[in-house]
Amino acid sequence: MKRLAMFAAACAIAAPVYAQNVATVNGKAITQQQLDQFVSLLISQGAQDSPQLREQVKQEMVGRLVAVQAAEKAGINKQPAVVQEIELARQGILVRALMAEHLKKNPITDAKMQAEYDRIKKEQAGRQEYKLRHILVKDEKAAQGLIADIKAKKVSFEAAAKKDSVDPGSGQKGGELGWAPTSNYVPEFAKAVESLKKGEMTSTPVHTQFGWHIIEMEDSRPITFPAFKDVKPQLEKMLRQQELAQYQESLMKSASIK
Repeated sequence: MKRLAMFAAACAIAAPVYAQNVATVNGKAITQQQLDQFVSLLISQGAQDSPQLREQVKQEMVGRLVAVQAAEKAGINKQPAVVQEIELARQGILVRALMAEHLKKNPITDAKMQAEYDRIKKEQAGRQEYKLRHILVKDEKAAQGLIADIKAKKVSFEAAAKKDSVDPGSGQKGGELGWAPTSNYVPEFAKAVESLKKGEMTSTPVHTQFGWHIIEMEDSRPITFPAFKDVKPQLEKMLRQQELAQYQESLMKSASIK
């Protein structure tokens, strides 16, 4: 009997913690389980568990429940716009959870990132980047005149860029664009750059959607590919986006949409 009594007492002491209430607001209970779940969410976002955090969470939950009860009493939860907003929020939560679950089952591993890194590196092999200057004007004749003046050494390229270029980013820097691959530029501009040799300037103006360009190629060099460790975060983000896009596309294809 004594042993049974001790067992019963132990069961009472160890009664499900989640059955306990941390507060009651107008007869509505806030359970220990609800508080623990809220705290766990904050911890997953970087918070540190502590008695102070739990007390803050408790007060937050009490305040929310008081406000929710007031809203429901006023019938706000039945207003069409509010009903729609609640539904959209529910859908958003479900979609995020679905995507997180998919990534959990299909993680972006180091092996996947390394494979993508190797593919891009191979694709970029042999490509060049260029150190350029350019002058942008709105009129073709003005561009032709500047080319003639620069060739005749009446004005330097840098001085002409500072005086006449309408490109606010490079004009005041003497037309300097710095180092970049031609993939950074619009096709017409890129094609003109690739036709130049070191130290050369375009002999005729290059027309793009922005206006008329005079381009000078100061130097070129092979593209230096970054180390895997330096681009790993970007690779992971890119592959996560690709994985989720493919998953969403598969969901759309399997759905009956009329």
